[in-house]
Amino acid sequence: MGSLVAKALLAGAMVAAIAEIGKRLPAMAALVASLPLVSVLGMIFLWHARPDAENMAVHAEATFWYVLPSLPMFLLIPALMRGGVPFYPALALGCALTIVLYLLMMQIGPRLGLRL
Repeated sequence: MGSLVAKALLAGAMVAAIAEIGKRLPAMAALVASLPLVSVLGMIFLWHARPDAENMAVHAEATFWYVLPSLPMFLLIPALMRGGVPFYPALALGCALTIVLYLLMMQIGPRLGLRL
């Protein structure tokens, strides 16, 4: 249980740090947010829980393929906001697009031989 709490606190600290940096330096906060810190930490925690090279290889490769459907969200949200759409509706539409693209990836990926 302590391990779970420590992981949650670390993730929360990362989000809080990005938000604080973003108040003064939005581009720097975007850079920090784009770093695969969560993925790297997740891989470390997974490795400690199950040190299996093949399992880790499948996890890392699947992470790559699941990142791709999330990228259009980061173009849609600013486009919508610059077009006058308020933040929360733009965010909701960006998230909805990402969900649709994830579902497509889950359907199409295995047909292309991807291990997802």
